[in-house]
Amino acid sequence: MSKTLHHGLEILELLTAHPHGLSVTEIADGIGVHRTVAHRLIRTLEAHRLCRKDGFKRVTLGAGLVTLAEPVEQDLRTLARPVLEELADAVQATVHLVVRENATEVRALMVVEPRSAKVHVAFRPGQVDPVDRGSAGLAILAALPAVEGEREEVTVARARGYAVTDGEVIPSVLGVSAAIPGRRGDALASVGVSIFEMPDEEALGSAVVDAARTLGKLAFSL
Repeated sequence: MSKTLHHGLEILELLTAHPHGLSVTEIADGIGVHRTVAHRLIRTLEAHRLCRKDGFKRVTLGAGLVTLAEPVEQDLRTLARPVLEELADAVQATVHLVVRENATEVRALMVVEPRSAKVHVAFRPGQVDPVDRGSAGLAILAALPAVEGEREEVTVARARGYAVTDGEVIPSVLGVSAAIPGRRGDALASVGVSIFEMPDEEALGSAVVDAARTLGKLAFSL
């Protein structure tokens, strides 16, 4: 194993858990190397746009990671589209695929609108929301082990397999989301529905869970 490459990847993983950035000293302490070693590693990562320093010399993740992630996200979008389209048409509501962006935020990777509904919710892909607000983020949190101080809605979602919220992201819009199972039993994404009225919550929740499981099985083939 390359120790240098290992330390470089450790820096990226460390920065993922600290979206507001870390100092060079904090990074050195975090991965267990001397400050000068951390400085060299950071300079290399900066050269490849994988991290950057702000005006306060704090290091954060860089835009180059988006370019690296794009092929993976493209494959996920390709797999997800027919699953999301089928769900959107079945429930006559807007469906979204949401991924965890960092420790505190989630991002809408795909938004699919129903093809025949007279009225439906509309919003753009790329929208970023707090991970602890809205059904999409709560579903992802519910797939993780319980933590002290978590919202009651997360605990409830963990028990029933899907999260439900009312007006937390878009006023007057209900959200129902289920986490997409990950390879290691974790979850970094969710499938959800945004709808104005929910006559049968259990039936809608079941449909969303089925879609999430289907997409999870497909994602294992990536």
